[in-house]
Amino acid sequence: MNTSFVRTLQRLLHLPVILVGFLFPCVAGNATAHAATSNVPDVKPMLGAKKHWFQIGRASWYGTIFQGRKTASGEKFDSNAMTCAHRTLPLGSWIRVTNLKNQRSVVVKVNDRGPVPQDRVLDLSHAAASTLGFNGTAAVKIELLKDVATTMMAQMRTPTFVMAQ
Repeated sequence: MNTSFVRTLQRLLHLPVILVGFLFPCVAGNATAHAATSNVPDVKPMLGAKKHWFQIGRASWYGTIFQGRKTASGEKFDSNAMTCAHRTLPLGSWIRVTNLKNQRSVVVKVNDRGPVPQDRVLDLSHAAASTLGFNGTAAVKIELLKDVATTMMAQMRTPTFVMAQ
């Protein structure tokens, strides 16, 4: 195929991403969107890139029957911890999950694989789902965080202290 045709087609397919960039300036720029489909994209090639990775889809929560069982990372599952299960994000990575209905967000650690239902992109712990204000499933935006310390400090609205030398 002609490369200019392919580029034009790619631009047309990413038009909704550009429109989202106008509505949400924090997403503008080098954003790459991934729609929630049964084929969840492989994230590994994007981790080294300077693009802001995010995904939009449905999230659910899991809890009581898995309490104390081992997760894919080897940790024991705790439904009161801020954790989640994702199919492809690296274990141990941190993500911000935003409930698209009420705009509440929470930072969680990926420590398990899942979710099992193909129409969902994320399984949250009960504590994370409660913080986001949903019971059952919800439409969410998932953002991969690169600088976790800064993000968590900003979320807590706690001043960052610098040690004098």
